Amino acid sequence: MSQPPVPDLAALHARGAAQQPRWPDPAALEAAVTRLRGVPPLVFAGECDELTGKLAAVARGEAFLLQGGDCAETFDGVTADNVRNKLRVLLQMAVVLTYAASVPVVKLGRLAGQYAKPRSSEEETRDGVTLPAYRGDAVNGFDFTPESRVPDPQRLVEVYHSSAATLNLVRAFVTGGYADLRQVHTWNTDFVRSSPVGRRYEKMAAEIDRALTFMQAIGADPDEFHRVDFHSSHEALILEYEHALTRIDSRTGRPYDVSGHFLWIGERTRQLDGAHVELLSRIENPIGVKLGPGTSPDDAIALAERLNPGNVPGRLTFVTRMGAGLIRDRLPNLVEKVTAAGVTAAWVCDPMHGNTFEASSGYKTRRFDDVIAEVQGFFDVHRALGTWPGGVHVELTGDDVTECVGGGEALLEGDLGHRYESACDPRLNRVQSLELAFLVAEMLREATPASGSSAGSSAGSSAGSSAGSSAGSASEPGREARA
Repeated sequence: MSQPPVPDLAALHARGAAQQPRWPDPAALEAAVTRLRGVPPLVFAGECDELTGKLAAVARGEAFLLQGGDCAETFDGVTADNVRNKLRVLLQMAVVLTYAASVPVVKLGRLAGQYAKPRSSEEETRDGVTLPAYRGDAVNGFDFTPESRVPDPQRLVEVYHSSAATLNLVRAFVTGGYADLRQVHTWNTDFVRSSPVGRRYEKMAAEIDRALTFMQAIGADPDEFHRVDFHSSHEALILEYEHALTRIDSRTGRPYDVSGHFLWIGERTRQLDGAHVELLSRIENPIGVKLGPGTSPDDAIALAERLNPGNVPGRLTFVTRMGAGLIRDRLPNLVEKVTAAGVTAAWVCDPMHGNTFEASSGYKTRRFDDVIAEVQGFFDVHRALGTWPGGVHVELTGDDVTECVGGGEALLEGDLGHRYESACDPRLNRVQSLELAFLVAEMLREATPASGSSAGSSAGSSAGSSAGSSAGSASEPGREARA
């Protein structure tokens, strides 16, 4: 049965596309889209297929997904230091998680495309002045001025160039020695020794150290110790950008969105008959869908039938964002009924978006304890059901920002103003991210016993990997991008 063609932009917008900018200049928009249709792909279709295979292992309980990065990337943030710091903290987290779970960790950056954000309101008011809301650098500027807040389609072209630069930096880092397993472990050892927070995790760090020393003693030095697979992801939000970068693969004749390896549909845009579900149902990339506390099992099953009618393993990831206070109440029925319906999907926890609140100072923030509580609830629900807690999706940075309260550093609401740099939602800082990794590692050890329930047993039996399994063969995201 042939795949229906990708609908044109007019057909997508006719569905009442949610969360789209009000572009003031149709001619400028058309010019930007035309430019994007002619640029080289940012990723290979074959790389997307490789990621689908890895996510199929996650769905089977044989791998774990670590997805993380900025809430909203900015053009000014495309520097070697910023990209390196994010990559470094994700690699550090992956080593800890791999050792604890004894399964491969799929590393997926929330980067090289995460430049647009859905908003709860079309407008923002400050001191009696009302302007269009900031929708991310893909659409308009952060500065609260009439000129800055006008949606500018030329920014979509800048998204492409910034994403190409980011992907090329990532490729250089992961294939050029920066991701060497021993180097990454040294960073973790330094964190454990020098940080009051890190000292809690000396035992696990020492275990990893012994494993690496043993491998060195027997002369084991595989190529996988020096390079890693690392893929890119973002929310597929702005239709013009995603549609312009959807191309037909010369190998298969099938459409792929070559703006990123993995794309997801947000909680606000997952309408079953909506434009985003329609577009992503037609592409071959692995995709995700955010599911909030109002999601019914029927909703999730209908989305699976629409987005993955062939029930292909690795094609679909459900990312739950329930909130710490609701996860144990809402998730069990959802997972149980979706699983009973025969849906093949990876289940991943987003512990960030359901736990945001406004501090007394006016800053949006999250409590680290709430983040951990939601992840723990996620693991507990899956353990009780005999299903696999497939991963975490986290907003984080490799910098020492002060955006989320709590954690071992005991950041208070009064500390938020010291270094609050996010353009949108609060992120875990470097120390909080590493603390999260060690805490999730402890949960993973309980989820992968030597023998036990089906999903956990399956995952445990694939442990042939040692600490080094965090490093896979290197893919080269962005090598086609010549911007």
